[in-house]
Amino acid sequence: MHHVVPATKNPAKIQAILQAFEAIFGEGSCHIDAVDVESGVPEQPMGDAQTLSGARQRVVNARQARPEADFWVAIEAGIDQGSTYSWVVIEDAHQRGEARSATMPLPEKILAQVTAGQPLGPVMSALTGIEQIGRKEGAIGVFTAGALTRGSVYYQAVVLALCPFHNVLYR
Repeated sequence: MHHVVPATKNPAKIQAILQAFEAIFGEGSCHIDAVDVESGVPEQPMGDAQTLSGARQRVVNARQARPEADFWVAIEAGIDQGSTYSWVVIEDAHQRGEARSATMPLPEKILAQVTAGQPLGPVMSALTGIEQIGRKEGAIGVFTAGALTRGSVYYQAVVLALCPFHNVLYR
């Protein structure tokens, strides 16, 4: 059984990680041991470099917190060029996998608040009345009428980041 350490306590992210690992390695193949660690970037990362840096730093911090694990996984959501997306970084003792999620353009009135320094989650919670929306369906769930959720988009990116860990063509 794989000991998987998500670098977050966010339920949407943890569920996406669990589902992706089970899709690749089989149901019941992993034990999730989430840790809350710092990203080293602002609460709302702006730009691709800052978002990727946050995910990489979370993995470093998760490895320090749980060095005995088999995998460390970070998902960092960010804003770049008017859109929201996330970076997923996965490491084991020997390699790293990284993947960027789908992107979703944000409406101008929301983007204006975010670029003024407010994190997307609280802005969306204030506009929708959904408390802690970032721990639930997220902005993506609201704007796609539930066709996609934060978790479903994370799931895809985690599956993609896992490719080097199970596909022999990466070796």
